[in-house]
Amino acid sequence: MDRKLWEKGLNARKSTLGAEYVEKSLSTADDFNKEFQDMLNEFCWGAIWGDDRLPPKTRSMINLGMLAALGRMHEWELHLNGALNNGVTQDELKTILHQIAVYS
Repeated sequence: MDRKLWEKGLNARKSTLGAEYVEKSLSTADDFNKEFQDMLNEFCWGAIWGDDRLPPKTRSMINLGMLAALGRMHEWELHLNGALNNGVTQDELKTILHQIAVYS
């Protein structure tokens, strides 16, 4: 495991999803899913979300569209809060919802 990337991912994950949610996910990890939680921090949140070529706000907007198109509404609600944490405005959210309604 790349500890630096893991830490970067942890910070990005907490910033987007909220520290309380992330801490709960990590504290309830057991032998079965701890490796998955580590992979999420390192790869998903460290390597992908930590890539500065796209800002977190843009990544959040992309996720809302993809998750809606896939019908993954539990994750969509989680990422809706993340989008708001990342600076997506209510007006932008309304526009995103209009586009989702037309395309998915």
